Amino acid sequence: MREYDYEYADFIYYTPGELDKAGGLWPVRAGRCLAKPHYKVGPKRIECFSIHFVREGRLRLEYDGRQVELARGDFFVLFPDRTYYYDMLPAEWPLEMRWLAIDGERVEALLELAGLTELEPFRRGTVSSRLEVAVDRAIDALERVQRLRPSEALDLQAHLYGLLAAMMPDEPTQGLELASWIHECAEYMELHATEGITVHQVAEYAGVHRSYFTQVFTEEMGMPPMKYMQKVRMEKARRLLIDTHASVTEIGLSLGYPNLYTFTRAFKMYFKESPLALRKAEA
Repeated sequence: MREYDYEYADFIYYTPGELDKAGGLWPVRAGRCLAKPHYKVGPKRIECFSIHFVREGRLRLEYDGRQVELARGDFFVLFPDRTYYYDMLPAEWPLEMRWLAIDGERVEALLELAGLTELEPFRRGTVSSRLEVAVDRAIDALERVQRLRPSEALDLQAHLYGLLAAMMPDEPTQGLELASWIHECAEYMELHATEGITVHQVAEYAGVHRSYFTQVFTEEMGMPPMKYMQKVRMEKARRLLIDTHASVTEIGLSLGYPNLYTFTRAFKMYFKESPLALRKAEA
């Protein structure tokens, strides 16, 4: 690390290319720092999102007239065009941090999924060993880039997504509203309903118990999840009957039914008429 007025630090810089920008997420710069006793930063503003991970020591972060004290195992984000200031607090060990500045149209939404907003840009005690490894890998990958190549740009994006994935909380954050994750489950069901997925699999996707998922889904969507998946399959069957020349057998097998009889029986129970009768009526 090089010596500066307030710290010993490594600074790594990156210029995004067209492939980075097409992905909506790219690194701008990164670094490692070991603070001197009079360490302080700001007040200042930056033009991107800068994620700081506290490895050792303690600091005081000031933003929007608020103050918060952070320590080992915590991390915080500096949001663009917001005034901030932070300095080292007395501790057994000097302040040591890793940081990575990123930008792109996808960043803010991904940070919000991780529970980080302008009003609360920090999380305490959540820097797991997995997250520490992800931080180091992303910074190391950025440091290794010597010439902009498509393979290197994609490798960097993979490391950034790996880092953001490691930042995600195990449970849905308060910012992720009930209706939001239920509708994500509905989209999951719409995408995979013809592949024979079960309610248990959808509950696992949501990260909740099946009985709780069934209760909340029914309250939010107005029908149980099993009935919703049936509705999805039947609506797809109707569209295929009207918009294509596929045979009834082909449609049934395409929608995950084991044979023509099972599909026709389910279709009649749902629409009160046979697939051929509906096709003829809609012709």
